[in-house]
Amino acid sequence: MTEEQRRAIEADVTRLIHQYVWANDAQDWERCAALYTEDAVFRRPSGGDPVVGREAILASFTARPPRAQRHVMANALVDVVSDTEARAKSVIVLYMGDAAEEGLPVQDPKSPLIGTFEDRVVLTGDGWRFAERTGGLDFLP
Repeated sequence: MTEEQRRAIEADVTRLIHQYVWANDAQDWERCAALYTEDAVFRRPSGGDPVVGREAILASFTARPPRAQRHVMANALVDVVSDTEARAKSVIVLYMGDAAEEGLPVQDPKSPLIGTFEDRVVLTGDGWRFAERTGGLDFLP
C-alpha cells in the first residue's frame, strides 16, 4: 500500500465518523444505521448490552425519545490495517437537552458528556462502514 492510499483510507474513515455525527444530530436514524455493516456490533457510550445487526441498531435508535443534541467529535486517529480494514478512535463530547417550545433548547444538567469511540471499519460495496463501534464514557455525569 502506498502512502497516498493509506492517507486516502484515513480520510475516508474520518469522513465516515463525521457523517455519523451529522446524521445522529439530525436524528436521521436510517442514515445512521446505513453506516453500519449488516452484522455490525454497536455498544453505546452509556453502556448496556451490545446491539447486533444493522436492523437492531436502527430499532435501538428509533426507540429513544427525541432530544436536542449536538455531538462534537475530536482527536480522530485512524490506523489502517489493510486496504479493506481500519481501526479508529475518537473523543466524543455530547451536549444534550430538552427541546423548547420557542427558542433554544434547555441544556440537560448532566451535559456535556465526554467519552470515546473505538471503531473497526471495513470496506464494503457501499464504501467504508462500521463493523464494530464501541463507545464509553470517560467521566461520570
